[in-house]
Amino acid sequence: MNRRKFLVITGSTAVILAAGGAGFALTRSPTKALLPWRQAGTLYSDPIRHALSYAILAPNPHNRQPWQVTLISETEAVLSCDLQRLLPATDPYSRQIVIGLGCFLELFALAAAANGYVADISAFPSGHDAEMLDGRPVAHLKLKKTADLKPDPLFAQALKRHTNREPYETDKEIPAQALANMVAVAGQAVSVGTTNSGRLLSDLRILTKDALQGEIKDPGAYQESVDLMRIGKAEIEANPDGIFLGGAFLETLNIAGVLTRKTVADPTTSSFQIGLDMAAESAMSSMGFVWLVTKGNSRLDQIEAGRSYLRVALQATTDGLVMQPMSQALQEYPAMAGFYKTIHDQLTDGGPKRVQMLARLGYAKDQGPAPRWPLASRLLSS
Repeated sequence: MNRRKFLVITGSTAVILAAGGAGFALTRSPTKALLPWRQAGTLYSDPIRHALSYAILAPNPHNRQPWQVTLISETEAVLSCDLQRLLPATDPYSRQIVIGLGCFLELFALAAAANGYVADISAFPSGHDAEMLDGRPVAHLKLKKTADLKPDPLFAQALKRHTNREPYETDKEIPAQALANMVAVAGQAVSVGTTNSGRLLSDLRILTKDALQGEIKDPGAYQESVDLMRIGKAEIEANPDGIFLGGAFLETLNIAGVLTRKTVADPTTSSFQIGLDMAAESAMSSMGFVWLVTKGNSRLDQIEAGRSYLRVALQATTDGLVMQPMSQALQEYPAMAGFYKTIHDQLTDGGPKRVQMLARLGYAKDQGPAPRWPLASRLLSS
């Protein structure tokens, strides 16, 4: 967050008084909400829950964590989608939600392999609806013990991969080899494009900035995000999903009445304008982009895009890069129509091809993991 601008608004004295002393900062970490990252692979001896304890750490839109799992045995389960965790305003066909479920499935498979099991994953075994998710299974999962199974090297990054929304270092270029590495690991189900220089990098910076600011200025779309904001430790630990705004500085601004859901959503406030400025700063600091394209836009295409995205993100982490999805221009609600056309004109060669994911790349200090619900809260009784 832009501390200097917020301090100008509030006055440093007000912030210090609201914080209640220097010791305040030492108690603001949402320790409980971050436990799943420390406990992955340590709580369960049965192979299915062992793998699932990693899968719940997968990236997903607005950190909604829409997965729910029905256990059948120690080696078998059914994944479904919690239909209360959709994003109807910005993701009307739940395409992004399905991509997040694909990320979950790939991380599940990588974790299983690291534990000596091959994951047999059957996506949408009972069929699916192209326009609306329903209660049918997203995937049937079955594990098989396999001798001499070598883990995928990408799995070593599973606990280190974190989405980074901060501005990136603009004096540090991305090596071409790092981009080639991401293309190499993505798999055959998607086409992968990258850029780290030139006119396309400049165009994508501007496009992602304009689309992100356009979403913030769209009251209905932005309210969906505002409603999912968790401000401060207490809110984050009570609901460890959604958009988390934590740490002593942001919580202090909340106590001072400067950073609240009401002020963030109100276009007349300085908080709203700072949000627009921060969106621009982050987008314009992008030092590269990676995008994933599928030939069609079926639910299976979306699952494969998610699986590939997870692999690309792990490879980026391997190479010391950070990344953030910039999905606004890919969304299907009316305010994004112009951006949607532009990005497909730029990144595909026509036909029915669909850009499923676009992410910015760069270098920055790690911001740490996002909160997660514990695995036990995502399990259903069979």
